[in-house]
Amino acid sequence: MKKLILPILTGFIMFGCQTQTATTAASQSLESNENIVIKIIQINDVYEIDAVNNGKSGGLARVATIRDSIANQNPNTWFFLAGDFVNPSLLGTIKVDGERLQGKQMIEVLNLAGLDLVTFGNHEFDIKEPDLQKRIDESKFKWMSANVRQVTNDGNKPFHKETLTGREHFPDFMIYTASNSKGDRVNFGVFGVTIPSNPKDFVHYDDIFDESVRAYNEASENSDFVIGLTHVSVEQDKEIARRIPDIPLIMGGHEHYNMIEHVGKSVIAKADANVVSLYVHTLTYDPATKNLRVDSELVPVTDKYSSKPEVQAAVDKWNKILDQNLKTVLDDPYEVVYHAVVPLDGTDTASRSEQTNLGTILGKSMSLAYDDKPDGAFSNGGGIRIDDRLSGEITGKDVFRILPFGGSVLLVEMKGKLLREVLDFGLNASGTGAYQTKI
Repeated sequence: MKKLILPILTGFIMFGCQTQTATTAASQSLESNENIVIKIIQINDVYEIDAVNNGKSGGLARVATIRDSIANQNPNTWFFLAGDFVNPSLLGTIKVDGERLQGKQMIEVLNLAGLDLVTFGNHEFDIKEPDLQKRIDESKFKWMSANVRQVTNDGNKPFHKETLTGREHFPDFMIYTASNSKGDRVNFGVFGVTIPSNPKDFVHYDDIFDESVRAYNEASENSDFVIGLTHVSVEQDKEIARRIPDIPLIMGGHEHYNMIEHVGKSVIAKADANVVSLYVHTLTYDPATKNLRVDSELVPVTDKYSSKPEVQAAVDKWNKILDQNLKTVLDDPYEVVYHAVVPLDGTDTASRSEQTNLGTILGKSMSLAYDDKPDGAFSNGGGIRIDDRLSGEITGKDVFRILPFGGSVLLVEMKGKLLREVLDFGLNASGTGAYQTKI
């Protein structure tokens, strides 16, 4: 029999950017000064509060600057997050005062950044129910979901936030009002749904498509138009658009790379994970003709943007706590443990789809845990969470960022037939996270 090992896991400023545009009505009717212009900033799948790519990309403090710049110019500005932010992260695994953070740092930073609305991502349910409730209660932004319910002794109920004035249940959709200088007003609805890929005993998922249609129809009763804020696969987003042909915009998450898709007259947009980029959607509504135009612009979040000081101060505070915690495990978290002449590909797309050079190194490292005696090693590619390319000096801290879930390495004996089935499954599931890194 072959000996192998595998890990057991425990756990704005729009300039110089390429524009992707979709039109839902004739543009000539929208050139009047009496239009109502709405700006929506969309981010999704955010696991790092600080910049990535050696500080060159991302950073929620930079996003806050972009958000403020847009809001200062247009009061009809909203900031939405399409799921996956509470977990996973290296910071989320550390303990402060005997309790794991479990996304506490993310909630604090997003509060300061001015976030308005989120829907659940599948990774929000990685943490235990009491911990998730704490994060929800700490948040200052709104939550909503049309298909996710909390399992209680009294049946399946909407999740809720405990506030000073009582329990606030999450709605299936939100309705916002925007206006122009004349005082014309437009109401627009936003509904949210989440992929049922993370089953938990405290979570119930209703059908994505049925609930999208229901929430859209209910929101439409008090709205001039309705858009989606979803955390599902892009194919599921496309199906939602097919079932709701009049929906002008779906702001999605779950995939970690930017894309824009068109189904009929609907636009589906997803930004890069870890705010390497964000989308700015400009919705121009003519109150006289009821026509709506949607212009979606992908904005790379780079070091050309300054960081909002109060947000960066919170990020720095949490980074200092992280470093102090890591020093209980490593004498020097910044000690160089590897030098990557060729960048190590830890991007989500590659790790979930193909054998990468980083995956090969991880497999060899696992084998070394058993004196390099196993015949091979493999691991779930979705367990690599850094979503970055690492070059030059790699530190101990980087290793923890690559594999934040924790866990152990297990040596097993396996018959060749079973091994083949496992590997075939991973190959067939390429792109989903089940792809194995191996040697």
